Amino acid sequence: MDESRQTDLLGKKIFFLHPSAIVQNEIASELTQQEFEIYIIKAHNTLKRVLEHYPDSIVFADIDERMSEENWEDWIRDVMKDPKTAAVKIGVLSANGDENLRRKYINMVRVEAGYTVLKADLPSSIKQILEILTTAGAKGRRKYIRAVTDNETTTTINLPLNGTYVNGTIKDISVVGLSCAFDEDPGLAKNTLFQNIQIKLQSALLKAEGIIFGSRMDGLTRIYVILFTKRTDPEVKVKIRKYIQQNLQAKMDGELT
Repeated sequence: MDESRQTDLLGKKIFFLHPSAIVQNEIASELTQQEFEIYIIKAHNTLKRVLEHYPDSIVFADIDERMSEENWEDWIRDVMKDPKTAAVKIGVLSANGDENLRRKYINMVRVEAGYTVLKADLPSSIKQILEILTTAGAKGRRKYIRAVTDNETTTTINLPLNGTYVNGTIKDISVVGLSCAFDEDPGLAKNTLFQNIQIKLQSALLKAEGIIFGSRMDGLTRIYVILFTKRTDPEVKVKIRKYIQQNLQAKMDGELT
C-alpha cells in the first residue's frame, strides 16, 4: 500500500516536538482522548530522520523550548526544504503572541500547520489546533486509534465463564473493543454477552462489558473479537486511550534510538 493511501485509511502521525509541560500534559493528552495519534518527541535531530519514514506527518514545534528562535527557524526550514521531508506539515506553538513573529512563520517561513499562541485559556488553543488537524485530514478514514499488543505478555484478558475465569492474551485494542486468543479455545459463541471482563494493560486493571462479535482462525489459533457495550464505564475508555498512546509512544521511541 502506498504512503498516501495508507495515510488516507489510518490517518497522520502528530508529533509534538519539545513540548512544554502544559502542552504535553494538557493539549497532547486532550488530543489523545479525541482519537488523534499523538507522539511526544524531545530529540529534534532524530525526529528529522524518522520523518523521512512518515513524510505525511504533522509536527507542532514548541519554539519556546530548548533552542533559540533562530535555531528553531533553521530546523523548520531544513525539514521543509529536504525532499525527503518536504511533505511534512509543520505548525508552531508559542506563548509569544508577537504579531511580527507570527507573520514571519506564516508569511515568510510558510508553515502549513499554523502559528498557535498558547494562552492561559487553553481550550481556545486546543480548538485552534483541532481546526488545523481537521483541515489536514489528520484522522484519515479511521475513527479510533488502536494498539497492536500480540507480543506483549503484560496485556491480558480474563473472561468469566462457567463460574471461573479463562485467561487470554490481547492481540489489539481500541476503545471500541479488542481481539484476543486463549491457550485453549473456550468455544465462545457469537453474540454472547460477558459482564465483568477483566482487562490488564500493563499495571492497569480495568473492567468492561462486552459481546463476542465473531472469531477467525490465525494458523491453529482462534482469535475472538469482543466489542464493548455502552454500559462500559467511560473512565475505562479514557484509560484505554492513554494506554494506547503510551504503547505507540514506546514503539516510536524505539525508532528514535
